[in-house]
Order: sequence, then C-alpha cells, then structure tokens
Amino acid sequence: MATAQRGRLRVIGVDPGLTRCGVGVVDVAPDRSARLVYVGVVRSAPDARIESRLATIATGIREVLEEHSPDVLAVERVFAQNNRSTVMGTAQASGVALLLAAERGIPAATHTPTEVKAAITGYGSADKRQVQTMVARILRLDELPKPADAADALALALCHAWRGRAVATAATGRLTPAQRAWADAERLARR
Repeated sequence: MATAQRGRLRVIGVDPGLTRCGVGVVDVAPDRSARLVYVGVVRSAPDARIESRLATIATGIREVLEEHSPDVLAVERVFAQNNRSTVMGTAQASGVALLLAAERGIPAATHTPTEVKAAITGYGSADKRQVQTMVARILRLDELPKPADAADALALALCHAWRGRAVATAATGRLTPAQRAWADAERLARR
C-alpha cells in the first residue's frame, strides 16, 4: 500500500552534488507534521571519471528508492553559479535523480534553494545552520542532521510536501487551513 493511501505522503529529497549527494526521506501527514524515515549522503571519489561518479550516485539513490518506496521525489533546481564546474556537476547529479524517478513512475519536482529556505525557516536567505536547526526541530531530532547536504535533502523533501496541495491531495483531497493559507500566499506572490 502506498504511503499516501495511509494518510501520509512519503517524499525523497535529493540535494544533488558529485562529491556529496544528500538524500533524505520523510513521511508528512496532512497536518504538516513530519517523521524522519531515512537520511544519508552518497559520496563519489573526486578523482574518479565522471561516468563512474554518476553511476555511484545513481546506485546510492536507487537503493534508497527501492528500500523506502517514496510517493514523490524532490530535487534542488540547478541555478547559475560563478563556478561552472560546480553547476555542471550539480546539474548532472540532478538529472540522475530525475531519471531514476521517471524510471519508477513517481512524480518529480524541483525547488530552488530560496524556495526551500523560505519554506523551512520563513526566510529565503537563511544560512546552512538555520536550515539544519529548523529541520531538526520539525523532525524532532536530538541533533542537527549532518553534513549540510543531508539536512538540505530533508529540507527539500519537507518543502515539497508542504507546498501547494501535495499532502492534502494525496491523503484526503482537501487542503488543511495551513495549506490554504500557504496557497493564498503563493497566489499573491505571483501577481
């Protein structure tokens, strides 16, 4: 039985990177409460060939997908950076995650770092420590998720579950009052 059919939405978040690719899985209820299912980092050797590094990342994400059967995948949307090699590696790792979601027939979404920070901390320019702290609070963890890539993956998953109708539609077909307020705020921001 899919998690969404039990009233919760299971989301895998992927913070793409070639050296460290954060992967986090959370279950989110219609009332926006969340529970940690899995968190980790897939690492690839910086001196390995690009195809080997991408294969390593694919294997790591694939294992998490198979073990935890998420309903949806959320990945960080690649944005322009000054360092082209960094943005290329991030884009390639992001593409691997999106491909794996497509192969499994699960929906995938992308979110910008600013969207994620705003959803988790209320402030789109929050720093890594603030995101880690809020993720730990939301998931009721005894310590901050580390490294930051792992916390970012969990933040991506939470952001996706909280945005729009993701949890309500999957669980009940209705929006909670908090989700209605969020949807209203998003509509106003687009004007």
